Amino acid sequence: MESIIVRSERCKQCGLCAAHCPNDAISFSEEFNEAGYNFACVDEEKCVRCGICYTMCPDGVFAIVKDAQAAGGQ
Repeated sequence: MESIIVRSERCKQCGLCAAHCPNDAISFSEEFNEAGYNFACVDEEKCVRCGICYTMCPDGVFAIVKDAQAAGGQ
């Protein structure tokens, strides 16, 4: 199984991820990151881990990893 990691501190709310997500799994938080932007949030139930958000994001906000990697394993 794969997990998606969102590095909210990198998000500049450009919207490319949300605009290209085929399942409308990405929205923006009402909270702000340290840079003052509403950051991207992923609905885990809608997300199919297709990687389009990872590909479209110019700021490296998203990562898709195997669950063992997300937990710090190999």
